[in-house]
Amino acid sequence: MMRQIAVATWILSAFIMGCGQSNPNAANSEGDSSDRPHVAYITTGVASFWTIAEAGVKAAGEEVDAQVTVLMPAEGAVDQKRMIEDMITRGVDGIAVSPIDPENQTDILNKAAKYTKLITQDSDAPQSDRLAYIGVDNYVAGRLCGALAVEAMPEGGKVAIFIGRLEQDNAKRRRQGVIDEILDRSHDPTRFDNPDEEIKVGKWHIVGTYTDQFDRAQGKANAEDAMARHPDIAGMVGLFAFNPPLIVEALKQADKLGEIQVIGFDEAPETLQGIKDGYVHGTVVQNPFEYGRQSVIILAGLARGRTLTELGMPEDKFMSIPARQIRKDNVDEFWAELKSNLGEE
Repeated sequence: MMRQIAVATWILSAFIMGCGQSNPNAANSEGDSSDRPHVAYITTGVASFWTIAEAGVKAAGEEVDAQVTVLMPAEGAVDQKRMIEDMITRGVDGIAVSPIDPENQTDILNKAAKYTKLITQDSDAPQSDRLAYIGVDNYVAGRLCGALAVEAMPEGGKVAIFIGRLEQDNAKRRRQGVIDEILDRSHDPTRFDNPDEEIKVGKWHIVGTYTDQFDRAQGKANAEDAMARHPDIAGMVGLFAFNPPLIVEALKQADKLGEIQVIGFDEAPETLQGIKDGYVHGTVVQNPFEYGRQSVIILAGLARGRTLTELGMPEDKFMSIPARQIRKDNVDEFWAELKSNLGEE
């Protein structure tokens, strides 16, 4: 079912430049039969979160008889753009992408939407021509995370926020949800506090937002810097999957595990173990397995001529897969579910 892409100058040029060559960053590619839809799933980077999504992609590939290719850019937006161009050149039937910098990627996303079926997942690009979005309401999920912080620190105090990057739509909304919930503000996803400024309201003092651009060494250094600058810091909130484990590592080396409250996001094994051991208060988890699975089901269905409505997509083109809070009382149940999805049991 591989579609013939209209001959266009920019595609031909990309092919001549070598975009059609085998991609070394492909995490998985199943089959080469032309009678099945070929779906590409492109992440924002390399992380345990995306390994879970990849498992969902593979499961759906078998479920709906589709070829699947998973791509994980290791070098940011430029790398992701190259992958999108490569998949268009190859003539895939659909692309599900989590845009790294949606405001500056509109052109490439719209080009993809012109030549194939394009949806976004995990992080949206609402100003693009994408057909639909699959994921969580990140502002609401951020507020769930903020509620865990309030729960862990009833007396308030200094809090630092750690995140990979703020260019992504999901990152902006997630961070703002945390802040608004901690400060007991009204529900307003359009609000945006300057990440370079400290925020002091009542018993709370948000000392700053630290970004690391997916650099693990920088992520750990950020946690160390926050402790050095604020010896009386009460809590640290890590909003990308790799942030909580790096915070825990920094606290362990500083012999401060249990002294500073840790609140996480996503389901890295180190985060879940920290909850079990009592030095991580809790985390908010998404469902990356379903992000991957539903993305393939939707794109394969579209390639076979079905409509979004027939495939169960709501009228607003947002398939919401709710987030949930994980604490010590439900971490074992959740971890068992996660291992089952990954085929580890």
